[in-house]
Amino acid sequence: MRKMTRELATNASSKSRHLANFEPTFWGSHFLSYTPQLTEISSQEKLEVEDLKEKVMKMLVETPDNSAQKLVLIDTMQRLGVSYHFDNEIEKSIQNIFDTTMSQLQSENDDNLYIVSLRFRLVRQQGHYMSSDVFKQFTDHGGKFKETRDVLGLLSLYEASHMRVHDEEILEEALTFTTTHLESMLPNMTNNSLKVQVTEALSKPIRKTVPRVGARKYIHIYGNIEAHNSLLLKFAKLDFNMLQKLHQQELNEITRWWKDLDFAKKLPYGKDRLVEGYFWMNGMSFDPQYSRMRKILAKVFYMNSIIDDTYDAYGTFDELVLFTSAIQRWDIRAMDSLPPYMRISYQELLNMYDEMEQVLTREAGKSESVYYAKNEMKRLATAYMKEIDWLNDGYIPKYDEYMTNALVTGTGMFYVTHSLIGMEELITKETIEWITNEPLIVRAASLIARFMDDIADHEVQQQIEHIASIIDCYIKEYGASKEEACIEMQKEVTNAWKDINKEFLLTRKVPFFILEQALNYARSADTTFGGGHDGYTNSNCETKNLITSLFVESVNI
Repeated sequence: MRKMTRELATNASSKSRHLANFEPTFWGSHFLSYTPQLTEISSQEKLEVEDLKEKVMKMLVETPDNSAQKLVLIDTMQRLGVSYHFDNEIEKSIQNIFDTTMSQLQSENDDNLYIVSLRFRLVRQQGHYMSSDVFKQFTDHGGKFKETRDVLGLLSLYEASHMRVHDEEILEEALTFTTTHLESMLPNMTNNSLKVQVTEALSKPIRKTVPRVGARKYIHIYGNIEAHNSLLLKFAKLDFNMLQKLHQQELNEITRWWKDLDFAKKLPYGKDRLVEGYFWMNGMSFDPQYSRMRKILAKVFYMNSIIDDTYDAYGTFDELVLFTSAIQRWDIRAMDSLPPYMRISYQELLNMYDEMEQVLTREAGKSESVYYAKNEMKRLATAYMKEIDWLNDGYIPKYDEYMTNALVTGTGMFYVTHSLIGMEELITKETIEWITNEPLIVRAASLIARFMDDIADHEVQQQIEHIASIIDCYIKEYGASKEEACIEMQKEVTNAWKDINKEFLLTRKVPFFILEQALNYARSADTTFGGGHDGYTNSNCETKNLITSLFVESVNI
């Protein structure tokens, strides 16, 4: 996402400017064509969805909590992307399932690998601690899992293993065991639907999947499962298309804002990735109730991208010192000290936060969150400048020194804090204080984003002058090879996922949906930088396909 295609200008003086060579936007004004008439949801559509919703609700309520059918139903609803309609009912059901399982020595289907693994995953996803000892019955005396040809059971155990926290050796063993067996069994699978499920899971487990991306894929997969529920599938398809129209309306609105800014012409050095930014922020929350939050976050994302590129791809050292100082002052009078091109983004930065304050002053207890969001913007500018200082001095920092700064430039704190602004719910003082103390779950999300970005961008960086990455720091400090450094960074990313899982089980100070913001930020980072490619900077790749599937192509009913 950062530090990718800078080329040093031929002028080698202290004022040399770094000229970027970013690909132009693929989307441009595409979403301006999604007019209100085109994205309007008809009364007939609303009635049909509401009718199906009532029937699905009835199905959910009438299915006994302590049954395998209830577990499968909840899992299917979550993966189809419709569970947000039934959050309270699902939460109560999983609480009952957890309480019952904990209070009984023996539960139904306790010898069924598929059901035991599914129950474990669903319960942990909801923030309840269920011991991984439930899997001991499937291991031998040496702690190794017993051989099985049960593909669904192996797949379910594989997904459950991604809920592991630190020092859960049985789940480490489960991940290795299931990955090895599923990969070896895959070429000979005759059930095409099952083969697709295994292939998708090995590529991206549920825990790391952006919910909306997962729903789009699973709607297709579920339709090819012979035993699928037709009513539930139709509801998921209609709901997806209806919600897609809302997302298209949001993209239409922010595209108009983007076009009015005209930054593509005024500041041509920056990455023009408005839609890609919206895709990332949509990954944090796709529910209808968070429409305002998505639009705010998308605009903030775009502004941050421009500011990032100002530091990384264009500004001279002297200019960036002035720019950082102006952001710290947060005062329109600071514009006088800036070169003309910097005044453009600085003016819009102040305007954007002023607009947020104007909107939120009408909502009791909300405007305070803008103060904390501004502070995060100031911290981010300072961290970007720290990188420029290192580059200017030809300095590669120590690993720990880089990490301190990287937890800011990883932007997890920045975006989770900003997400509080757009939420309709009342954000308490306790929640704001919790977020300002840099909780582990948010730091872990930042680490995942920063490290995966650095790993994805390392090869390109070596061809140009670049800010030191975590790979460079590790190689220099420990005398490691590039391959060894990347392996160590992947281990750090794996440990960060365990930290996120742990915090879901331990954190009770803030509402569950706040924790989900951090989780989904990490998921978006994993999707954008997974596979060793920067899908934000070089967006004309898989990112384009994902955007098309979510916001352009509707689901066939």
